[in-house]
Amino acid sequence: MFRTKRSGLVRRLWRSRAPVEGDGETDRGTHGSGGCCMGKTTKVAKSNAGSEAELKALTHSILKKIKEKQLEVLLQAVESKGGARSPCLLLSSKVDAKVGQQSYSLPMLLYKVFRWPDLRHSSELKRLSCCESYGKINPELVCCNPHHMSRLCELDSPDSGPSSSETGGTTYSAPVGLSDSLALQESGERAHWCVVAYWEEKTRVGRLYSVQEPSLDIFYDLPQGNGFCLGQLCSENKSPLVQMVRAKIGYGIQLTREPDGVWVYNRSCYPIFIKSATLDNPDSRTLLVHKVFPGFSIKAFDYDKAGSLQRPNDHEFTQQPRTGFTVQISFVKGWGQCYTRQFISSCPCWLEVIFNTR
Repeated sequence: MFRTKRSGLVRRLWRSRAPVEGDGETDRGTHGSGGCCMGKTTKVAKSNAGSEAELKALTHSILKKIKEKQLEVLLQAVESKGGARSPCLLLSSKVDAKVGQQSYSLPMLLYKVFRWPDLRHSSELKRLSCCESYGKINPELVCCNPHHMSRLCELDSPDSGPSSSETGGTTYSAPVGLSDSLALQESGERAHWCVVAYWEEKTRVGRLYSVQEPSLDIFYDLPQGNGFCLGQLCSENKSPLVQMVRAKIGYGIQLTREPDGVWVYNRSCYPIFIKSATLDNPDSRTLLVHKVFPGFSIKAFDYDKAGSLQRPNDHEFTQQPRTGFTVQISFVKGWGQCYTRQFISSCPCWLEVIFNTR
């Protein structure tokens, strides 16, 4: 009975491996139009029968050496695609595996098999702050949970197009955010490091969400995360496009304050689009809109860079009193020069993150 259950878990895990090129899902990772933050989404040729059989035999061999409880943890993470909160999978970092001419550490092999078949080097990865191995250097045991990792988003500025500067007619930004933010401080609540506003086109939905904890999930339906549930907000927008995008927010994003800045991790199954003053060249005249694919992370805000930006003549860079800079994030739909929507207020569902930089 013991062997039957273990074998069943291994078979289920193999069936849940990440698809390679030609399996029908990797098209989400292909590059769209310019104006994007492109992750390394190199297409992987579908394995030939020999290498596929070798990879299967190696993966089965390794999985059968893992404890049954650990297999259950891995299966929970893989089958839910990171949606379910799964514990760390602590395994030896010293074990190496070889597929063809390539050698991989045990963590790298599991990351390739269950998340990113095109993964080539650990430098392409960023560990999520929720993981026990976060911040540890060369530990004996390392977390191999593929959904405790993210891919680093690389900036592709030469091919990027500027976003439009939104002017006139739309009072979507700091005037409302400022009053709510000050009210939070004056009420004596614990100090927050940012507040988040959710918008549908030109209408803000609900009040600002004050963030005190280091990490926040922003998602649509319970129980897809712990934090800001957009689906619980009362919206009167009946637009078919808004309703379609709402349905695609899913697990949404994770917003995390870390020592080097604020990171955004795309937990959803669709791209998100980000505009931030600290993502671009300080000498550029306008801000770029960056596209972040599912499973990728990007440092959306850098406090050191923000402190050095002084552009009083560019309203996109001007700090609002006491609220600091803002970052804008749109779900599914982009905006700017590369898109039909020139302004973020034309996007169906989007967020405004207002940082408290005092």
